[in-house]
Amino acid sequence: MMAEITFKENGNHARQPRLLRFAANVVSLVLHPIFIPVYVACFLLFLHPMLFAGYAQPAKWKLVATIFVNLCLLPLVTVFLCWRLKFVGSMLLATQRDRIIPLAATMIFYFWCWFVLKNFTEIPALFRQFLLGSFITVIVAWIANIYFKISLHALGAGGMLCFMLLVVFGSDGGSAGYLAAAAVVAGLVCSARLVLENHRPADVYAGLVLGMLSQWVAVWLT
Repeated sequence: MMAEITFKENGNHARQPRLLRFAANVVSLVLHPIFIPVYVACFLLFLHPMLFAGYAQPAKWKLVATIFVNLCLLPLVTVFLCWRLKFVGSMLLATQRDRIIPLAATMIFYFWCWFVLKNFTEIPALFRQFLLGSFITVIVAWIANIYFKISLHALGAGGMLCFMLLVVFGSDGGSAGYLAAAAVVAGLVCSARLVLENHRPADVYAGLVLGMLSQWVAVWLT
């Protein structure tokens, strides 16, 4: 799931300090929504004290590899192929039109990953709910993109924030620190998108809210 990262030096961007825009671009890249599922998986597998406590290290790394390939690598390869075949203007997916095919393909990858792993009962239900919520988020992104240029970064940040809320209040070993860290990350992501002015504020706020709602819908469905 790609989104745009620009380094424009004219127009409204010129009003922002160069260092601030550089920092916003770094945040947008490091906390890109394509990486959020991998970050969440690594957090649950290696940092959370309870959810995957019985998992052996090889099994943990195998699950991380599964998440990385299906939810990160394959969408990136799809965007690259679309760019090389001239289906999209650039790999940065700067327009709503550019997003249509990559988001549709990403939807398939997210669905397949959730559909396969949902039957693995040894995987905590909370994580399987997160995968379903991520799939729903991509659906929401594709539909919303028809009407306005929703912030995919904010969608990912909102989903991550809501999931951490569920981890804190819905599992043993949860800590308020997890929620605080997630709130800081979401704030950084949304602030970065506003600094770069690639979206209207409403696009960012809508992405944050819809990302959170997508995870709540996944809980309701399961």
